[in-house]
Amino acid sequence: MVEIINKGTYLYNGNTIIAHDDDINIDKIAAQVKEIASVKELLNSDKARKNTIAYSILMNHNKSGDEKNLRIKFDAMASHDITYVGIIQTAKASGLKEFPIPYVLTNCHNSLCAVGGTINEDDHMFGLSAAKKYGGIYVPAHQAVIHQYMREMMASCGSMILGSDSHTRYGALGTMAVGEGGPELVKQLLNKTYDVSSPEVIAVYLEGKPKAGVGPQDVALAIIGAVFKKGFVKNKVMEFVGPGISNLSVDYRNGIDVMTTETTCLSSIWCTDDKVEEYYKIHGREESYAKLQPGLVAYYDGLIKVDLSKVEPMIALPFHPSNVYAIAELNKNAKEILTAVEADVQKQIDNPKIKFGLADKIIDGRIRVDQGIVAGCSGGTYENIHKVAGIMNANSIGNDYFTMNVYPASQPIYMQLIKDGSIGKLMETGSIVKTAFCGPCFGAGDVPANNGFSIRHTTRNFPNREGSKPGAGQISAVALMDAMSIAATAVNGGYLTPATEIDVPDEEINYNFNSKVYENRVYFGFQKAEKESELKYGPNIADWPAMPALSENILLKMVSVINDPVTTTDELIPSGETSSYRSNPLKLAEFALSRKDPEYVGRAKAVQELETLRSTAIKENRVLDTELINVFEAANGGSSENLKELIRNTEVGSVIFAIKPGDGSAREQAASCQRVLGGAANIAEEYATKRYRSNLINWGMIPFIIDSSENSFEVGDYIFVKDIRQAIASGREAFNAKVISAKGNRNITLKISSLTEDEKDIILSGCLINYYANK
Repeated sequence: MVEIINKGTYLYNGNTIIAHDDDINIDKIAAQVKEIASVKELLNSDKARKNTIAYSILMNHNKSGDEKNLRIKFDAMASHDITYVGIIQTAKASGLKEFPIPYVLTNCHNSLCAVGGTINEDDHMFGLSAAKKYGGIYVPAHQAVIHQYMREMMASCGSMILGSDSHTRYGALGTMAVGEGGPELVKQLLNKTYDVSSPEVIAVYLEGKPKAGVGPQDVALAIIGAVFKKGFVKNKVMEFVGPGISNLSVDYRNGIDVMTTETTCLSSIWCTDDKVEEYYKIHGREESYAKLQPGLVAYYDGLIKVDLSKVEPMIALPFHPSNVYAIAELNKNAKEILTAVEADVQKQIDNPKIKFGLADKIIDGRIRVDQGIVAGCSGGTYENIHKVAGIMNANSIGNDYFTMNVYPASQPIYMQLIKDGSIGKLMETGSIVKTAFCGPCFGAGDVPANNGFSIRHTTRNFPNREGSKPGAGQISAVALMDAMSIAATAVNGGYLTPATEIDVPDEEINYNFNSKVYENRVYFGFQKAEKESELKYGPNIADWPAMPALSENILLKMVSVINDPVTTTDELIPSGETSSYRSNPLKLAEFALSRKDPEYVGRAKAVQELETLRSTAIKENRVLDTELINVFEAANGGSSENLKELIRNTEVGSVIFAIKPGDGSAREQAASCQRVLGGAANIAEEYATKRYRSNLINWGMIPFIIDSSENSFEVGDYIFVKDIRQAIASGREAFNAKVISAKGNRNITLKISSLTEDEKDIILSGCLINYYANK
């Protein structure tokens, strides 16, 4: 089904794989493609890697003149109503005058306006006023989820788009898109660049044709299950090639593509063809199409081979999209698999008072779920919902505990589903059809009952992404599935059913896009900035607090130690109802790590008080409190000589340790909330994604790395790093540090890899806002 080739691989004419191995004589490889003249010249990896689609697009957007160290300028950007207020506030504080490129502000995350009084709608009014003042594009609530709007209206072949949402992926439409934290969008708004080392490119070679009942989520989960734990495509570009692409509709391709985020890749790109050309024609944007394909011989740093004909209906069990099983296998071994998942989940939640059950969903030997959801940028496409309606037509979901909710991803999709009768079919089954909303993807809509089990065609199933609150004794779970298998399950009364076990209607799908809803409602203000107009501030919208520049030395106090294999951004700052406070840095910070380590905020604030005591004592020429005096003496080798000077030049900040933090969302608040509470660094064995590491840097926090052999931190430990400012400025990548602990002191080595000159300056300045203010 999915085969990984973990070595350099050539692709000839977009279809023929030529595995490359240093042990194979180049003449022997050349013999496989006799029709090519000068084969030895073509089979040169340095030259052939320039024949990938990704290379061409990256170089067309690179402003550095250096093929290895890229400085990218994007063609357009997108943010939603959880992120755009903070981005615009940061850019405004850094000197923003006008949006230099099309910037789309959608309202698909906080669109319910159900928590926190007026504050969500206040954010929307701020967004519209910002679009007017700076020349943006404003998409009101319920019109479209962010990525569907970008597909319909902004993607184009050969372009690049940056979004402040991790699922910014439009590769199937010929657009290389990247999801990043807000500060990276701020840089683009200020005419700066997105700086990244030239990424490796991994070919995803598709062959065959999916069998009836196998949908895009099945293919995506199969790929994620094969590559995630190996880190095979981490921070790389996935380039989809091969003859199987022609067997997939564009909606199908989009459904696979949007899930590439869950592999931890940097971006994605696909070959384009007449189906993509037709997509652009349907959407009235013929000029946006161009044929994209690799050169005659292209070199890839690895290859994922997917036989679409062998993919089965899949399910990703709690609590990660990579926890993948074939549904048939799960049904066959339900007790064994679900019991094992229960045990893993119990370890994750680390709370014996909360009892998480999945095996109790087995009724008479079959798994019965409580809820089905088809929504968002992955599930809410026209074809998905049209097929769901066809499968469920003339059936009933019943009047028992099972419920079914469907969210078309945009109003144009909704309109077409009404016209073709799909909405009526769904409503007759007892399903509820709702407007475009991302809530079921991040824990702000359709929360199941305690211990409920929801199956969803959405993007993620991390802990609490369904909205439960373990700290309050509540927990429920999400499994990811394709829309067709969710429909098959609904038809069978909530009993888990792969769509391959039912008759899936085979009918031609014709889609007509009606742009009137956007023309009549969306504010199109690009290049029409009303610079004298005022921003509209609701009472919850607050500026960022002042943040200090990096001191000569740094004393860190460990306030949280997380030894899970991977820590998600949802665990660092919960999604769901907390999103209402994302326009207020101080209020939002109160939720930091609240579901993973409820004591974190109190500990971090206590460290902030220590820093206040230190700075106040210096100003008033007073002696520090006993705890800090003893720690500083230990940091000074047990000597009191020159201690006052050491204290004067050493900031005290909090730090967290996690083995591999930052998987999942691009939300900058996973880092900024720590910074607002006095965080000065993270220490990790590795960072799960580039975007989380970038978020730390942009908020002035040092992304330290430590070898696993030296990782034995406990809450309350102090870590002293001498001459950190000079070391970072000079480009050092290894730092001697001292751990000062109740169990004894020890020396360790902390590392930082590959900081750009700008990243060094941002850390030295204390954050991105300070960096621009200094300039």
